[in-house]
Amino acid sequence: MEELLNATAGDLTQLKYAVDTFYFLMCGALVMWMAAGFAMLEAGLVRAKNTTEILTKNIALYAIACTMYLLCGYYLMYSSDEGGIIPSLGALIGDENGVDAVLAGGDDAPYYSARSDFFFQVVFVATAMSIVSGAVAERMKLWAFLAFAVVMTGFIYPTSGYWTWGGGFLSEAGFFDFAGSGIVHMAGASAALAGVLVLGARKGKYGKNGEINAIPGANLPLATLGTFILWLGWFGFNGGSELKLSDVGEANAVAQVFVNTNAAAAGGVIAALILARLWFRKADLTMALNGALAGLVAITADPLSPSALASSLIGAVGGALVVFSIVTLDKLRIDDPVGAISVHGVVGIWGLLAVPLSNADASYGAQLLGIVSIFGWVFIASLVVWFILKAIMGIRVSEEEEYEGVDLAECGMEAYPEFSGGKK
Repeated sequence: MEELLNATAGDLTQLKYAVDTFYFLMCGALVMWMAAGFAMLEAGLVRAKNTTEILTKNIALYAIACTMYLLCGYYLMYSSDEGGIIPSLGALIGDENGVDAVLAGGDDAPYYSARSDFFFQVVFVATAMSIVSGAVAERMKLWAFLAFAVVMTGFIYPTSGYWTWGGGFLSEAGFFDFAGSGIVHMAGASAALAGVLVLGARKGKYGKNGEINAIPGANLPLATLGTFILWLGWFGFNGGSELKLSDVGEANAVAQVFVNTNAAAAGGVIAALILARLWFRKADLTMALNGALAGLVAITADPLSPSALASSLIGAVGGALVVFSIVTLDKLRIDDPVGAISVHGVVGIWGLLAVPLSNADASYGAQLLGIVSIFGWVFIASLVVWFILKAIMGIRVSEEEEYEGVDLAECGMEAYPEFSGGKK
């Protein structure tokens, strides 16, 4: 303690730099763990015959996202002109911060490692792509999906990311998205919606006379575990977006972000569960799980400004919205096996519109501009890519392969061979 009190300003600067870098990295690791959450959630909500393929998608998309963001995505997002629309092309991340730059002090001095910033950002890219995976599950070709992942993580996402966090025109317009309700979640849902529209529904999901047939998932315990993992990872998602921890003000802000994030998720569960009971006369677990995720998505746009009670209400509105949205999309014959478009897209929009309710620095005009710009860009760009992939290699498995399950068709193995007739 005495040594700390006698430390020089340079020593304290280096200590703060180390603490903030470590905090940033640990938050990034929590967000990386969300990849496991998405994998478990999706594996639980698809049928047993499609489990291996959805798990393969999730680990492969994470690897692709990390590689593409390293090669070009990070440069596109953070090395382009301020206030612009078209990002600059380039490759690889820049140099690490030097000691002199850190010790220089002032507003321009870095307060965490440049490499930690890259690591934190790259796991966000993978999150956006994971949203697409669940929406197109059970009928999309594996390699078509992975080809889309290359374009999405290397170019589509970084472009709209540049407009916002990278200092582009949406940032200049005053668009506010603290941790990514729109930049990450709505973007992923926009790409997913485009893919679902091109791909079509699963066989047997909708009848000729307007019937909507439920296709239950194979493993609800796994889906529930995935939701809890995502809930945990979200503390890194939102908490890490505060960027630093090493002074009283920032530490208190991080604590508020954690409390608000948790409160919103809880509000989402309660609202979705009550609405499902009133509407369906049953306590629908899948709606409760999506309610938790909806609450988390809703608060992500600004988990700092609202009070804890207001955060609960923001999450509760998200939880109610996701139930209405899932039912509505089914009526429109838009087949989303895991509810990803509703959770991340519809509720992502709500989260962005909720920001001005508690944040005087945000405006509805800027928020609407951001919603239209991000959705329009990602949806149209994704639609073009999906159509190109459809023309070149096809994006849907054959009807026979869909009936037998894409596990055997795409991966040559089953997740549950002892229960599905495979050899022991």
